[in-house]
Amino acid sequence: MSIEIRNVSKKFGDFHALRDVSLDIESGELIALLGPSGCGKTTLLRIIAGLETADTGSILFAGEDTTDVHVRDRQVGFVFQHYALFRHMTVFENVAFGLRVKPRGQRPSEDQIKKKVHDLLGLVQLDWLADRFPSQLSGGQRQRIALARALAVEPKVLLLDEPFGALDAKVRKELRRWLRRLHDELHVTSIFVTHDQEEALEVADRVVLMNAGNVEQIGSPQDVWDHPASPFVYGFLGDVNLFHGRAHEGEVHLEGMQLQSPEHADAQNAKAFAYVRPHDLDVRRYSPGEGVDASGRPRGIVVQLSRAIVVGPIARLELIPADDNKPAGDNQDSIIEAQIPAQQFKEMGFREGETLVVTPRRARVFVE
Repeated sequence: MSIEIRNVSKKFGDFHALRDVSLDIESGELIALLGPSGCGKTTLLRIIAGLETADTGSILFAGEDTTDVHVRDRQVGFVFQHYALFRHMTVFENVAFGLRVKPRGQRPSEDQIKKKVHDLLGLVQLDWLADRFPSQLSGGQRQRIALARALAVEPKVLLLDEPFGALDAKVRKELRRWLRRLHDELHVTSIFVTHDQEEALEVADRVVLMNAGNVEQIGSPQDVWDHPASPFVYGFLGDVNLFHGRAHEGEVHLEGMQLQSPEHADAQNAKAFAYVRPHDLDVRRYSPGEGVDASGRPRGIVVQLSRAIVVGPIARLELIPADDNKPAGDNQDSIIEAQIPAQQFKEMGFREGETLVVTPRRARVFVE
């Protein structure tokens, strides 16, 4: 079922939860609403479900306005962060619950319910747990049962609110892969809310980045990662270094370096911000007298290696600009983070306290 969200706004007192949000979701698509706490993603999900009412705007399911459609008639399935399984019921009875409470004319027979529940438990790979109670299951198993229960009523739309938020990292990763495989099999139009960027980028067909009640960007995971539309998106998706400077006629002068920025050729001494991901920084040893190239441009930022964290194949370097003479503990905001292969770190023989030079291979510049 396709979903159209048209100019939806919502206030709680003086707080603007949503500001004129519009979004089209195709039938069978898996969409992630991603953003920090308070950005409006759960409010939007609840309005789609019919659990909240928008102040203005409308939600259309398959082209039909749902404003006056009761939540129980929207054919929506829910999965929340905290499972919400009935503790006094077995796994089988939990999954069967939605079928048993249907109006008499729509209720399947007992044999049909039995087959349907066992098919669903097979789908979530937990048919061997049918007779157990929720307290006897792990967190990951409980969340899969909650999903089976939501699917039992054959929803046209599946809504998931931080579905894996209460689970540990390893289980979350397993369930993310599993949810993606399940979706590819069922093709139910699905919307899930998360503040975990890795989760959104790994699972969703498209990601909707939200901030302060607004949609900042909509795109495929690769698109929003490679081409962030705003400073907020750049800063929210992954680790990033922020450099301040001025842009003038296609050149950006930053802290200790200069970058070409032809997309800002019209800028006249404007305030500029450059975002550089840690893996897009070249790191080399500093040579005395090094400073500018043949054109007089700074060659990079001279830094001191404050700390090196080598875990697995990556070496994470915490670097302090050399002109910052405060003790390392006092200038956390000025730390530059670089990532290089652990093998390269070993071969270069960098030592904590050593003076190095970093140069961006790639930067995204925004001008005010």
